[in-house]
Amino acid sequence: MPDDDAIRCDACPVLCYIKPGRLGACDRYGNRDGQLVRVDPHVVLDRALERGTSIVPFLGREQDWDGNIVGSPQTFVTAIGAGTTYPDYKPAPFIISSKVEGMDMVTVVTEGIFSYCGVKVKIDTDRHLGPECNLVRAQGEPVGHVTTSEYGSQMLSLGGVRHLTGGSRQEGTATCDTLLNLCNGKPVELTVDEGATVIVQAGKPPVIDSIREERMRVGCGSATIGMFAKQWFGKVDDVVVVDDHITGVLSEHQAGKLLGVRETGIAIQGRRSTPGRYFQVAEPGTGWGGTNISDPLTILKPFKPKFAWPHLRLLMVSTTGEQFAYYELDEALRPVEKELPETLKESVGRIRENCEPALTTVLFMGGAGGSLRAGVTENPVKLTDSVKRKLTRVTCGGAPAYIWPGGGITFMVDVTRMPENAFGYVPTPALVAPIEFTLKKDDYAVLGGHVDYVRPLVDVLKEKERQRQLVSHAQNPWPLKPHAGSSES
Repeated sequence: MPDDDAIRCDACPVLCYIKPGRLGACDRYGNRDGQLVRVDPHVVLDRALERGTSIVPFLGREQDWDGNIVGSPQTFVTAIGAGTTYPDYKPAPFIISSKVEGMDMVTVVTEGIFSYCGVKVKIDTDRHLGPECNLVRAQGEPVGHVTTSEYGSQMLSLGGVRHLTGGSRQEGTATCDTLLNLCNGKPVELTVDEGATVIVQAGKPPVIDSIREERMRVGCGSATIGMFAKQWFGKVDDVVVVDDHITGVLSEHQAGKLLGVRETGIAIQGRRSTPGRYFQVAEPGTGWGGTNISDPLTILKPFKPKFAWPHLRLLMVSTTGEQFAYYELDEALRPVEKELPETLKESVGRIRENCEPALTTVLFMGGAGGSLRAGVTENPVKLTDSVKRKLTRVTCGGAPAYIWPGGGITFMVDVTRMPENAFGYVPTPALVAPIEFTLKKDDYAVLGGHVDYVRPLVDVLKEKERQRQLVSHAQNPWPLKPHAGSSES
């Protein structure tokens, strides 16, 4: 039995009993003098970017407010710290009206409890992290898998309801902890079965097997040949750009042919695709161009005597320009390494110059097509329809969300465009993420919204005690607009 002075929290399915002065299991709700309170500050955004600071005095511009609502759209109330609708049928904690460019708008603000959620992690690197579909682990527990790589990046899919709820308690806890840290911008160490150990953090360079990645590749080997063929013409006889996916050879490539590059008799390991383009020259790895090689000569077969000649000049380079070697053929047509000539240093440097900084991107992905819709309307499917018709804009902590086509409200958001520590958790386990729905007031009434709970923005802004005001992210469009338009960023 709970202590007589404990109160029961109904903000999530755990239903903690909380003693006075203590917090619940989620660290988000506490017992303050017998009252259940949300302990984190409620975040509102300020549009005044010219202030040049991430935190501004609350309502600093509104101190001399004369009762006119005209200035209020400069402030947007986010769902961070707002509280939840659990057990779902309750109206959202904040349903706020404002007048924007003469049009009446409503923003419905709530923290959603997401069992159906995860993150997509884009890691800018050529290095092989592990075979596709292999498990990714955190704290020794499976939390996701390697998915298909993209141009210059390796991709991970982490989380999801099966890892959160379908495995052991330890797996669910590790998955929730991993998602929470990644979404809140903290570093996380991950290991890939039969692959690498990587430290990832949103907006930061990845660290792969203890090596901090600096740049992503300029392109595949074939693309690199196409970009820089003219800069090599006349300075070297042949160039091989080593790449795990598509290795390029200048003398065979169409770019070389059109420039009049002479045939060199070079022969490459692997499977020839089209002229100057080779697949599977080596196994994937963390060496040259995402292969497992440290010596590029291992991908060469003997030169063909019919076409090759002594003193033939050969440049071999990786797709990032980080690895390069220069050779000249001896009398037996064997490559002998020489110092890189000054005439080629600029082109190798140009490859590096064209490589963008390597970063880690974390996209939170959640399904908002479930019960949280009841906090917006008594007829949830109408909210889904309104979002799909782009009458309702979806934001997360004020950041724009991309809405997937098809059924439900499945959305993605870049966590670096959200305020810090925007995410929480409940030990069911599930993530707690902010979500806001903004639409015209007339449209809100049509979809069966909780119109009796609508409050003017100016009234909400008077509750200063637990509010924290932040400057809106410079790259984000302002969430309060009279026409929703697309939900894409």
